[in-house]
Formats: sequence, C-alpha cells, structure tokens
Amino acid sequence: MKILITGGAGFIGSNIADAYLKAGHKIVIADNLSSGKKENIPAKAKFYKVDITDAAKIKTIFLSEKPDVVSHHAAQIDVRTSVADPAYDARINIIGSLNVLEAARNAGVKKVIFSSSGGTIYGECAKKAPDEKAAARPLSPYGITKHALEFYLNFYSELYGMKFTALRYANVYGPRQDPHGEAGVVAIFSQRMLDNENLFIFGDGRQTRDYVYVGDVVSANLKALGAGHNQIINIGTGRLTSVNALFKQMASLAGYDKKPVYKPARPGELMKSFLDCRKAKKILRWQPSMPIEKGLKETIEYFAGKK
Repeated sequence: MKILITGGAGFIGSNIADAYLKAGHKIVIADNLSSGKKENIPAKAKFYKVDITDAAKIKTIFLSEKPDVVSHHAAQIDVRTSVADPAYDARINIIGSLNVLEAARNAGVKKVIFSSSGGTIYGECAKKAPDEKAAARPLSPYGITKHALEFYLNFYSELYGMKFTALRYANVYGPRQDPHGEAGVVAIFSQRMLDNENLFIFGDGRQTRDYVYVGDVVSANLKALGAGHNQIINIGTGRLTSVNALFKQMASLAGYDKKPVYKPARPGELMKSFLDCRKAKKILRWQPSMPIEKGLKETIEYFAGKK
C-alpha cells in the first residue's frame, strides 16, 4: 500500500518510514524540515518539503499521491514551547492536523495512524498506571492539542468512514533523536556524556518516566496498519525509571565520571508518568521487547558513531 508520513524526516517518523519500506510499502514523506533532517529520509521514499499549516499545498500533495494510509507524526512537540505560546502550538497541532485530515478525506484515505501522547494526556499519574479509560488531565497545551485530535479523528471516522488508530506514546527514545531543541532526556544525556560536558538534572531527579524504545514504537505502527481500527491505544512499557537511575545507567555505559548538576525543577513538570499497555497486547498483539539497558546502550552507540 501507499503510506504518506507527515513528519517523516523526524526521529520517530523516519524510523517508521524505514520499517514500512522494508515491509514492501510505498512511502511518501511530507516534512518542513524544521526539526526533521533530510539525511533521515530513506532514498526510496518520495519527499515533499511542506508545512502542514499550508492547507493548499497539503491538499495538492494528497490529491496527487492518493495514499491509502496516513501516518501523522508532524507536530510541534516541545511542551515548554506550548506553555509559552499556546496559540502557536494550536496552529500547528490542531489547525495543521485538520489540514491533514481534510486533505486525507478529500483524497479517499482509508486510515490515519496518529501519534498521540500518553506521556502528557493523563497528567500526573497515581500508583497505578493509567489505561485508556483513565480520565484525561493534560497539564500542557501540547497534551491538550493531542487529546483534541483524538476527538477529531473520531469525528472523521463517524461522518466519513475514515478509520484511525491513535497511539498514545510514552517517552520515546533511541537512535536519531535530536539532542538539541525539544529533545528528550536520553538524547541530551547521550550527547553531553560523550562530549564530557556538565550534565544538568532539573529537580531532585526522582521524577519517573516510562521510557519506550523507538524500535518498539515502530513495531506498534506496523501492527496498526491492519489492526486497532478506531481505537486509542497506549504504547509504552508500564515500567518507571527515575532520572537519577537513568543518569547512573547511562554514565556507566558511556564511561562518564562527572556528577550531575542539580537545578531548580521546571514549573509544571510531572513527577510520575507511565502507561498501562495491556490493550496494545490484546488489540495489536504488540508488547515492548527492548530492555532499557540494551536500548540505552544502542542509543549511546548511535550518538558515538555520529562523532
């Protein structure tokens, strides 16, 4: 089938593009390269440099390519940016996404796979990991826009018959994650440790997250091509790792002997975020396979190879 990936030059989108190509699908990538990198784009993929906020260009591309499936990963992904400028965040993540959905509808797209955010939609987690029925309590405009898109997807499904699967990712890490800008902590730690630079931890380091390897996220996206229709599904590990524990593991792997520098906690940062992923196992026949120790090792090796 033909699959159009928005944000396909980015960290997660480009890894998905590689896997879809390997599975024998035709791939079209639409990306404005604001954070994605041209070198991430597979040679066999057709590429359009375009911003999803440009409704006319997006519509033209969809009508020309007529993809069967859209993998929608293009987004403003920096939580701090969303807090500082909610309107900017909404312009990309809601209006831009609606441009994609309208173009998909007009082009006869059969299904949309959407990268949602389990790491922000549930807000502060309690002792038990939230499943998909748990109340949504996003504490950032970014999380709010991701949750809003899930309602829009349901609207397009009910009115126009366009199927969807919304995958609520935990904290994704792995090769190709950008250690600059809106990067995740694993990418930042990897780069700074390999450069032997001082490393900062905001707060006391006891905040915990559910870290899921990008290869496992890719396998969920492969499964979603033929399953999970009109479902919202958590994609994570259900396991918690503190920033302090993450630092200790990565320092050992990277041979980094400096102590972290602790700074004041960032306003609004969650103390605990993790996901119950039993629905993914039942509906997608998916479960994570990468142990965090091995995933961190592969990530550090990737960054070392970029030196």
